[in-house]
Amino acid sequence: LDSNILRPSSEEGERTPGPSRKRLRQEGRTVDMDGRSRSQVAESLLEHSYERRLSSEQNGEEKNGDGGVHGLKQRSDRINFAKGDYSDSSTSNGSTNGHAKKADFRTYSTHDQEVLRLLGQYLQNLGLTKTVQALVSESGCEMEQYCASTLRENVMSGSWDEAEASLNELVLMVNQPEALKRMQFLLREQKYLELVQDNKPLEALQTLRQDITPLNHNIPRVHELSRCLMTNGKKELCRMAGWSGKGKVSRQALMDQLQMFLPPSVMLPPRRLTTLLDQAVGSQVARCPCHNLPREATSSSMTLLVDHVCNKDNFPCETSQILGEHCDEVWFCRFSPNGKRLATSSKDSSVIIWDVDLNTYEVKFSKVLEMERENGQVYGVSCVAWSSDNRHLAACGPDDPANDEVWIWNVESNSTEPVQKLKEFSEDVLTTIAWHKDGKKLVTGGSKGQFYLCDIGGALLSTWEGVRVQGLAFRDDGKVLAADVHNRIRAYDFDDVADRQTLTSSYRIKEDHPIMSFTCDRSGRLALLNIAHQGVHLWDLEDRVLIRRFQGLTQGHCTIHSCFGGVDERFIASGSEDHKVYIWSVEKETPVMTLPGHTRTVNCVHWNPACPSMIASASDDGTVRIWTPKSSSGGRAPSISSESMSNGSRC
Repeated sequence: LDSNILRPSSEEGERTPGPSRKRLRQEGRTVDMDGRSRSQVAESLLEHSYERRLSSEQNGEEKNGDGGVHGLKQRSDRINFAKGDYSDSSTSNGSTNGHAKKADFRTYSTHDQEVLRLLGQYLQNLGLTKTVQALVSESGCEMEQYCASTLRENVMSGSWDEAEASLNELVLMVNQPEALKRMQFLLREQKYLELVQDNKPLEALQTLRQDITPLNHNIPRVHELSRCLMTNGKKELCRMAGWSGKGKVSRQALMDQLQMFLPPSVMLPPRRLTTLLDQAVGSQVARCPCHNLPREATSSSMTLLVDHVCNKDNFPCETSQILGEHCDEVWFCRFSPNGKRLATSSKDSSVIIWDVDLNTYEVKFSKVLEMERENGQVYGVSCVAWSSDNRHLAACGPDDPANDEVWIWNVESNSTEPVQKLKEFSEDVLTTIAWHKDGKKLVTGGSKGQFYLCDIGGALLSTWEGVRVQGLAFRDDGKVLAADVHNRIRAYDFDDVADRQTLTSSYRIKEDHPIMSFTCDRSGRLALLNIAHQGVHLWDLEDRVLIRRFQGLTQGHCTIHSCFGGVDERFIASGSEDHKVYIWSVEKETPVMTLPGHTRTVNCVHWNPACPSMIASASDDGTVRIWTPKSSSGGRAPSISSESMSNGSRC
């Protein structure tokens, strides 16, 4: 800042020195000799800047014949607005009986002032410049302070020397002590890059040496900028500098960066009204109990005219099909990762593959997979798992002493016979399985105290002893999560056996009651546990925090499998011993929907990962129900797929 504040004198071309700028430290703040605070000095500087502009504009208007009291009064109002005096004055357009009409003043509340500024910015972004001018003229409220507006104009026009001068006028309004240097660096960087693009290497080098380097700021970036002089063409320059090139886009990006250092009273954040509207819409979506639409559909269907509430008719709450091919209790169901197939398994020892039409939500019978046992006994199939490539399906049986086999099928082949049968575990009972993300390895285990890592060819790769497993899951990092009979979930790393104890403690959680089953979300961080006599619990495995206990369902000692689902996995679904399917939002403990229909315990619920509007549920009543939105069924009664019930060919 200059040592003197100059003010226009009464005589043209003559200036008088302002008050002394010598300052004292008093009570922890900086004051001038005349007692003015730093903010008052800034206000004085701002007023002085406006008065200079006012004087020049007045002279110009007098030359053009457009001066006078009215124009002078409008500019005076703008100065008052920039100083914080938001009043609206209506000037007279003449005189009555030789006397001027007294001006009417309207004072806007702080809220109204901010809304006017937001509206002005939004209209300006739409290109409605004349509308903005009319708004400013009628309200008397400027959208930005003059010095900030001048900075924007100079940056967008590429007038870099004038932009530097405008920046210096804003020095007292910058939030942080080092911010001015950072703003200068950004401004000069843009100038330098544009000179390089314009093939003016000497001027660019001069800017780098005399303007950028002396700032002694962001030295690594300065070195990167120096290398830009050696680039060949705009494309290489933009790639090396991480820059979009000379023009409106890069200059607007520069303004967005600069204004981060300025208080909103000086310059509004970019697209502020749009940001506020997006936040309001996001808040309404978060509170909507049944919102299950992707973001693209949300943006196109949302309106700002009324509060957002999703119609339940668009939620999977209606039974569209009842699959009755199984002859006994259905214990498990699972969609393939691509959502195009559904596998169901039953106490009758059958595994059925169904084809899924993702457009019509229709499920059609495909084939029954064969799984003959050497002793001819039937134990049922309690768990199935799809490989990540959708090609292979693995299955195992319930907790039975004779259940020591795992079957693997290639579902894409025409054969219904297993391509592999793992039988190297005669001393163990295998009740749970999980695939590695590469689709070439899987882990299996049971209640006898061991679990195993095998490849798809049946080779035993590794074993882990002393762990009686209730459930398994593979994380993307290769670690295996295992729920054991001690009510714990621990992580095991087969790739680092020597250090496994350190690794297992990383993700350990413990419940007070038996863990009947568990599943993880796509990130592997959240786990959904079905707890005996407790219901469904949501855990954060990284922080080892119990996030939520979901209410409503009935859970005794039955093994019930729940799942994450819906758009962005915003929902949780579970079966219940009271014959219903319960659905919760991950944000709330109370169910958002309860789906009746089954007549016995619902053992498993799975949400189609490729279709957020489709759910399958398996029950002890021998059926699998497909749940879709009401709009998909059109009010029709659910179709029943029950060839076996009609001709007795299987049952």
